[in-house]
Amino acid sequence: MSVPALALQTLPIGSTPHTDPAEAVRKVLEYFPDIPAWPQLPRRSFLENMLVQFSEGFPGIVVDAGEKKVYVDTSRDLTAELEHLYSAYLEQNLEFAAVSDAYAAGFRRFLQDVAALSRPPLALKGQIVGPVCWGMMVVDPRGRPILYDEVLADALVKHMAMKAAWQERELRKVCPNVILFVDDPYVAAVGSAYLPLGREQAQALLTEVLSAIGGLKGVHCCANADWPLLMGTPIDILSLDAYGYAESLALYPEEVYAFLERGGMIAWGIVPTSKAALDETTESLVDRLHRAINLLVRKGIPFEKVLSASLITPSCGTGTLSPDLAERVFTLTAEVSAEMRRRYGTE
Repeated sequence: MSVPALALQTLPIGSTPHTDPAEAVRKVLEYFPDIPAWPQLPRRSFLENMLVQFSEGFPGIVVDAGEKKVYVDTSRDLTAELEHLYSAYLEQNLEFAAVSDAYAAGFRRFLQDVAALSRPPLALKGQIVGPVCWGMMVVDPRGRPILYDEVLADALVKHMAMKAAWQERELRKVCPNVILFVDDPYVAAVGSAYLPLGREQAQALLTEVLSAIGGLKGVHCCANADWPLLMGTPIDILSLDAYGYAESLALYPEEVYAFLERGGMIAWGIVPTSKAALDETTESLVDRLHRAINLLVRKGIPFEKVLSASLITPSCGTGTLSPDLAERVFTLTAEVSAEMRRRYGTE
C-alpha cells in the first residue's frame, strides 16, 4: 500500500463496548469499511481485558476472573514453560501464540465476515498490547512488575512478538494488506519516577515486538508520550490522541519531518472518546485537525507533506463508552475523514 492510498482514511483503534461479536463486527464494517479492525470486547468478558487478552501461553500466568486479576506465579518453577516459549520462538511456531475464541470472540467473526464481503477492504487492522504496558501492569505475587525481572522481561517480548506475528498471519488469510498496531499507553511514563525505565530500554522492547510484524506497523499511545522515542522505532504509523496532545507533537518538528521523510504517517486521534464527542461536530473537529496540522506547518513542515501522510482516528478505543456514544465517535470519525477527502481531492 502506498501513502496516497491511505491518505485521510479512517482507522478504528480497537475496543468497542459491545458484548455481541456479530454486532461489534457489523458496526466496525459499517463505519470503517476501507480499513476495519477486529473488535476487542472488554465488556463481554474479563478475558478480553487488554492485559488478559494476549496472556495465553505466558509462563506462570494466572487469570483470576472472579477477582479481576492477572499475574505471573513466580513461586513455582517456570523453567519448563520458559523453555517451551523459547523453543516456539526459535522455531517460529506461531500456533503456540494463537489467541483463542474465549479471549477474542470478535477476531474469528471478523475474519469470517470480511471474507464474505463483496468488496474487499483496502487493508485490515489488528492490535496488540505493548510490552511496556503489559510488563508494568502484570505483576508477580509480591506486586512487583514482571518488567523488573530480567528473564521474564525478555520472555514477554518474545511472547508478544509471536502474538503479533500470528495475528498478522491470520489477518492476511482474508486480506493481503495488514496494519498492526502496538498499543502502549505506559510509554508516556518512561523516565518518570513512576516508571524508572530508560528510553533505550523502552525503545528496545518496542522495537523487538515491532520487528516481528512484516507489513505496516504502528504504535498507539493515548497520552503525552516521548514522541521522538516512538518515532525512533521501526514504525510506519504514529497514532496519538490529537484531541488532547497535538501541541506536544509539534514540539519536535525535526523528528516529525524526518519521520515523514522516511515514509511515516500520523494517525490523528482527533475525535474524543469521551462525552466531549457529544459537544463536537464534524466542522469543529475538522477545524481542530487543521489547527493541529498547522502547528507543524508553522515549524516548517509543508502542509501537503503532513496531509498526504495523515490518517483520521478516534483518540482511543471505545470499550468503556456506551454503545450510543461509541457510535457517535464512529460517525464523527467517518465524517471528518470524508470532509477532509472532499476538500483535498483524495476521494
